[in-house]
Amino acid sequence: MKEKPFSRYQILANVVMILMTLVVVLPFLLLLMSSLTDENILVANGYSFLPEKFSLASYQYIIQSGDKIAKAYLISILVTLIGTVIHVLLAALMSYPLAVRNLPGRKIMMFYVFFTMLFNGGIVPSYIMWSSFGVKDTIWAQLLPVLLLNAWNVMMIRTYFQTSIPESLYEAARIDGASEYKIFSVIVLPLGKPILVTMGTFAGLTYWNDWTNALYYIVRNKNLYNVQNLLNQMVSNIQYLTQSTNSNVSSAAASIPATGIQMAIAFVAILPIMMIFPMFQKYYAKGITLGSVKG
Repeated sequence: MKEKPFSRYQILANVVMILMTLVVVLPFLLLLMSSLTDENILVANGYSFLPEKFSLASYQYIIQSGDKIAKAYLISILVTLIGTVIHVLLAALMSYPLAVRNLPGRKIMMFYVFFTMLFNGGIVPSYIMWSSFGVKDTIWAQLLPVLLLNAWNVMMIRTYFQTSIPESLYEAARIDGASEYKIFSVIVLPLGKPILVTMGTFAGLTYWNDWTNALYYIVRNKNLYNVQNLLNQMVSNIQYLTQSTNSNVSSAAASIPATGIQMAIAFVAILPIMMIFPMFQKYYAKGITLGSVKG
């Protein structure tokens, strides 16, 4: 059977997708190449995909920080995993009742959730509240404030439960005598996997990239810094050394590849996300489209 030739639309679509892919991939490649470029070449010639001279000095500087990087990565991984699981569980538990059409007080609960998307108490009241709960200088400072539950994710999951899971399944389960907990655990969670994985990915990215909670609440115990806070501290230290008027400090800073280290720090921070993100890619499109378009 003779294959149909590509139409003009298909060719145009492929070209557009290739260009979009390059727009996404090339900045990461440039970031990696810049982190592997000798500092003098980087300052003299700027950023390049094919540097004249390679150097691992930037990564050696990061490795010389000892076990700080390893501890920071461990903190980030633990906070991201625990926070994401709790976030998805709480969001699903709150979304399922809102998806039950005959739930008493459902509209009031929906308004309350939606209201939190528009207004919040602000940084100062939040800081006073969480500080009074004793989260300062503890691991809870990176888990609880702000990030534990998101109203937008609740709305998305609720819409998915309502529009993408047939009402007849709920009714059949209730006729068979299943409790609401049984329906939630046996029917809703397995069928809601696409939207739960999608929202979990968004929550995980938020936890991984967060650095403000540690900045606000972790003051004394710097061992609880996540990788974002540690790398930010390293950048600040480098800037201090390079801008210092002290001659001894300035001479020591001259040997530090300041620009290359910033590129290496950015690459180190984003590398785990680049490795994990494709693993759940198959759920994203289905989770977002089915959770938001219908209804």
